[in-house]
Amino acid sequence: MTAEQLDFRRDLIEGCKRGERQAQRQLYEDYCDAMYNVALRIVGDTHKAEDILQTSFLDVFRAIDSYNYSATPGAWIKRIVINNSISTVRRKGVAMVYLDETPDRAEELPMNEEGLSMTSIKSAIAKLPDGYRTILTLYLIDGYDHGEISDILDISVATSKSQYSRAKKKLRSMISRR
Repeated sequence: MTAEQLDFRRDLIEGCKRGERQAQRQLYEDYCDAMYNVALRIVGDTHKAEDILQTSFLDVFRAIDSYNYSATPGAWIKRIVINNSISTVRRKGVAMVYLDETPDRAEELPMNEEGLSMTSIKSAIAKLPDGYRTILTLYLIDGYDHGEISDILDISVATSKSQYSRAKKKLRSMISRR
């Protein structure tokens, strides 16, 4: 980010801290699409993702005074969305499968094979079990490392790695059946 963009973000956050509706609207508009996609990748349901988005921005505005600029506003908001998404998955009553085993040494997912479109890959990811989908998206798409994922999900690093490996295998088998 340029210095000008950082100043604009700081002014925007300070406006939100003062309760200015225009600043709140601008912050929401700047981040709503990206945060909706984060929630959707984790929960795999458009209606739940919309609910999470709304809940998350309510949480953002309630906690805005605690924002201390140690991370970008987008990273701070994203963490709130991820936490709310994971809470939703857990409340859904679906157990996330955690196995403390040494991960398989599977190769990275081939994303450029002939006949594979991003739409078909996204569709297959959405059909993964909740635990697999959550870890796969946090690692591959959101860029968290296994240490960060273990902190977010309160699991071991080994569990994160093994779940990621299993998610890739499951995704490969789902895609190869198409």
